[in-house]
Amino acid sequence: MTQLDAYSGTHELDFERPLLALERQIADLEARNDPDQSAVGIDPNVDLGVEIAELRQSHATMMKKIYGNLSPVNIVKVARHPGRPQTVDYIGAFVKDFCELHGDRHYADDRAIICGFGRIGKNKCLVIGHNKGKDTAEKIACNFGCAHPEGYRKALRAMKLAEKFGLPVVTLVDTPGAYPGIGAEERGQAEAIAVNLREMSRLKTPIISVVIGEGGSGGALGIGVGDRIAMMQYAWYSVISPEGCASILWKTANPDTNAQAAEVLKLTAANNLELGIVDDMIPEPMGGAHRNPMASAAQVEKYIIQAIRDLNRFKPNNLLNKRYQRLRKIGRTA
Repeated sequence: MTQLDAYSGTHELDFERPLLALERQIADLEARNDPDQSAVGIDPNVDLGVEIAELRQSHATMMKKIYGNLSPVNIVKVARHPGRPQTVDYIGAFVKDFCELHGDRHYADDRAIICGFGRIGKNKCLVIGHNKGKDTAEKIACNFGCAHPEGYRKALRAMKLAEKFGLPVVTLVDTPGAYPGIGAEERGQAEAIAVNLREMSRLKTPIISVVIGEGGSGGALGIGVGDRIAMMQYAWYSVISPEGCASILWKTANPDTNAQAAEVLKLTAANNLELGIVDDMIPEPMGGAHRNPMASAAQVEKYIIQAIRDLNRFKPNNLLNKRYQRLRKIGRTA
């Protein structure tokens, strides 16, 4: 699995440009303030520490202001950041002795969904999550996290194993949606997702689901039914992407219509929490999970361990009743 390090790539979010300019300025001053640079003509007696400290304070203040008031469309951008931790990163960070399972025993092994057994804290469990891929070749092989029906059938096969052995199921949702290709439709994409919804609703073992990035449509729901549903602070969860919504409602997808769509879809963690679609919002480090992946992983791990501890108190029948009641409450206005 991958190593969780802070993102150091070149991707820039448009609303972060003032922050990035400050970061470059701080890096330049720190290089000039390095005593080792005296060998290349920098005066070693000039201490830039005060100026660096002032810039760092300005940076922290600006970041707090920007991330404390992100618009929905900018939250979508953060959720899609290429440096944002993915399922494989979280598995590598806190799932011990992970043993991956492959194939749906019907057609193929879909790399867009990862599943396997491991330990989170002291808890043996099944972990399932979308896999977007890291480099270009892997992204193409994983269809950018858009699963085929064999991926959902693989996940369900693993869930049935978890139920047999009395182990909790943990799912990490991060997909723009299920793969919409002809082959996927021919092999029963809608049916595979529908069966997962039905079977997960009556699975006799605890299910914890966390939206770690994108939660798009049925592709997210296919592994997203559970007893506890949480979202990362800067994740999104909706029936459709802002671009897809804009292209339907306004017949074109551009920055303005995308922003309007993101607003009306109510897709942020705060929106979903208010509407009762999710149960909890997991806070992210200031500036998003891509800026401090290890701290983000620690928050997710803490939430999962606590949720497993809470749900393990219930007998299977009581668990199913509570899950049913939770699902029935969604959409109620009174």
